[in-house]
Formats: sequence, C-alpha cells, structure tokens
Amino acid sequence: MRRDEFTEMRAFLEVAQERSFTRAASKLGVTRSALSHTISALEARLGVRLLSRTTRDVAPTAAGTRLVETIQPHFESIAAGISALGALRDKPSGTVRLVCPDDAVELVFRSRLPAFLRNYPDITVELIVDNGFTNIVERQFDAGVRLGEAIARDMVAVRIGPDISYAVVGSPEYFAVHTVPSTPHDLTDHNCVNLRLPTSGALYAWEFEKDGREFSVRVEGQLVMSNIGPAINAALDGAGLSYVPRDLIRQYCDSGQLHEVLADWAPTFQGYHLYYPSRRHPSPAFSAFVEAFRYRYR
Repeated sequence: MRRDEFTEMRAFLEVAQERSFTRAASKLGVTRSALSHTISALEARLGVRLLSRTTRDVAPTAAGTRLVETIQPHFESIAAGISALGALRDKPSGTVRLVCPDDAVELVFRSRLPAFLRNYPDITVELIVDNGFTNIVERQFDAGVRLGEAIARDMVAVRIGPDISYAVVGSPEYFAVHTVPSTPHDLTDHNCVNLRLPTSGALYAWEFEKDGREFSVRVEGQLVMSNIGPAINAALDGAGLSYVPRDLIRQYCDSGQLHEVLADWAPTFQGYHLYYPSRRHPSPAFSAFVEAFRYRYR
C-alpha cells in the first residue's frame, strides 16, 4: 500500500468512527478542509461513495461500512504492534485511553493517579468523562469504566473499587422549609434533582432497598442534571434533594453542609470495574495500568 493510500484509509476510518469531520480532523492534526479533500480523493479513486453527509451527521454508507469492517482489524493490529514495542523499553510507554462516569474520576482515579504517573513517567493517561454506554471498540478506547452490574458478559472485567452506596441528601436550608421524608415514597412531595441518562434519554429512577426488597421511585423536581458533580452542588446550594454516592458527600455531611435522609433504605452496588474486549491484546502500558488500579480486598 502506498503512503497516500494508507493516509486516505486512516482518515476515512477516523471520520467513520467519530461521525464528524471536525472531531476526526482534530484527532489527526489536520484541517477540516484538508480532511474533506482526502476523503473526496479516496471516494473518487474507488469510484464509490463511502460517507453520507448531512448538515448534522456523517455516517458510513453500505460500502463505507463494509470498508470499515475490512480495514479496522488491520489498523488495530498495527496499533497493538506499535504499542508492544514498549516492552523493549526499560519501562512501559504510550497512551492509555479510558471512558468513565464523572463520579468514577473522584471515587477511583483522583487519589491514585498521581502515584501511577510518577511511577510510569512514559505513560499518558487520557480520561474521557461520559456517563453513557459508550462503544469502546468503535471509539478506540482501551477500556471503559462501569459498575459491575452493567458490564456485558463478553467483556473482560477487572474490579478497581469497593462497593458503592448511595445516599439522599439535602442542605439545612432546604430542610428548614421542607419536611424530612420518612420513606422513599415521600420523595414525590419533594423538589428532587433528577439525573438524565445519556444513552436512553430517560430520567433515572432512584433505587432503594430494605429487608431484601428492592424498588425504585421516580422523583420530580425543577432541576435535571447529566452529571453527579453538579447534582451535589445543587444539594449544597439548597436547590433540592440529590441522590449521589455516599463517599462523595461524606465530608459535607460531617461538616453539616448536607444532611442524609432515608439512610435505612440506601442501596449498595458493585464497585467500579475496568472492562475491555477479551480479544484485545493489552499493551504493556495498559497492563501496567490495570495492575496498578486493580482493587485489593482488605
């Protein structure tokens, strides 16, 4: 394959995966117009349209999809081979790309990343915050992060954190004018901060459990958030009740800035796990990352 053909194929694959000329151009380090010209030249050379372009979206045509399926494994093999060269160095090197929920950054990575980066100065860690069910293969991530219950069975799962319990919290200012709920069903009378699920677009139903019985309550309120961090801030500001991981608000409860309610009904979920395809050959950098963040039971 000539160099220009390789460049065209890589450019096409990037656009097909990103579904955007702008994002693909940014990743490739070229201008959008130059990337568009490269794709047009490839389509002209092959004599077939590979991408369907609209004002809002870019998607592979039937021919484009077939080409993606043909060339993507080869590019993945090339990337894996290049990463494997790091094994010849004294220390692993390269980039580890992860996609994870916003609370996982605080609960799992924030306290442990500095030591890892010091121990592996040749490794770059890229954390992309996304609370949806991202396709890590299509987006070329080394791994994703999810709670244990949400990982598909065909993925390798490595636990990286303890079980997570959730709490309903509000500020003293909020409870000064609202009655403290005695059961989860009382939440229907409260101003609750909802969480929008990015994958389905639905609002998350707050989950509870007691005496072996699990159930959920659909709450209402004036605020809808897409991330845990802003939901905690909303509770601190007295805007309503929030349903958040207990470890993230413990300091605010200890200081009196937030009060937890319905503690007897609080559910616990399996901790966060790294997950990745079983067929993927981990690079030395990724293997070092997994080993460093593997959860050790105490």
